[in-house]
Amino acid sequence: MWDFISPVNLIRYLLVWRVNSSLVQLPRCLPTALSQVVGTMIANRLPTQRARAWRKALGEQGDSWPIEAVLFTYPGKRTYGPGETILWELKLLGDSADHGLFLELILPALEEAASTTDPQWHHSNSLWGRFDIQAVYAARGARWEPVVSEGRLDLSYRASPTQWAEGLTFGLDLNRHFRRLTWITPVDFGWPILEFGLLDAGSNPKSKICSERSESIQNPKSEEPTFQDVLNALMDRMALFLPGKKRTAQDVWARLSSDEQTAISLALQQAKPVTSPPQALEPAPKEWPGRWIGTQTFTIIPAHLLPYLELASILHIGKWTHFGCGTFMLT
Repeated sequence: MWDFISPVNLIRYLLVWRVNSSLVQLPRCLPTALSQVVGTMIANRLPTQRARAWRKALGEQGDSWPIEAVLFTYPGKRTYGPGETILWELKLLGDSADHGLFLELILPALEEAASTTDPQWHHSNSLWGRFDIQAVYAARGARWEPVVSEGRLDLSYRASPTQWAEGLTFGLDLNRHFRRLTWITPVDFGWPILEFGLLDAGSNPKSKICSERSESIQNPKSEEPTFQDVLNALMDRMALFLPGKKRTAQDVWARLSSDEQTAISLALQQAKPVTSPPQALEPAPKEWPGRWIGTQTFTIIPAHLLPYLELASILHIGKWTHFGCGTFMLT
């Protein structure tokens, strides 16, 4: 597993915002609003040539950014009063996992969002201009280290793109059984989806699966996510971290030995969804990108899948990952 994750460059920041107004009403989908507001402020601070890529992404790609970033807002309420805190994570991935990029480009825009009086953003009960950045932390394994404390930036702190994995065991030390997967944010793998590279148990090691899930178009119920979908989406996500321009999920599968691929295939055969009670999946809220949200229950979630599932939950998988979609928890 460690060889598998070694290419992953990632910096995770936890941001703590303290509301300083009598009443703040959050947008129904905070990540999309956060992307638009902060992205626009970043673009406005850049020279014309560099700003062009940001404005194009914000205008043509659904309020996205031209860097690899995830905006993951923690589930919570929509209305906040003075002194209450809002928590969210910013994840910078791949070539964008650069602490200098955060300090020089993103943090100043966040500070502007906190204090803006621009009527484009600052209007009745809006979040923008009505909070303080109380703290910022960077993940080192399962611990959070302070970057900003009580509004003061530690200029000596340097987050590396590999410290996120320090001390993590990726489920190998867990002595318990899991049966439920709960999508914390909406998930959308896109349909039809291609299944890349996984060997069937007992198959020729040189044979590969590359089949289209046309069944999902004819039977909407079959569109509910499966562990096969999760792993394929993880491999597609992992391609981001491989060298070269034409990186594919097939290249990621190829990093696994034939024995490991067979072991994964056997594990997938054990993880069957239960039919009673019915799956508690619902369509994503209209204001959110994505397709499904809620809980799926299985006969068992095999231990062999846990390292891959933990990695998938950290990286976010499927479509709309910029807005925090595609992450989950196991119980």
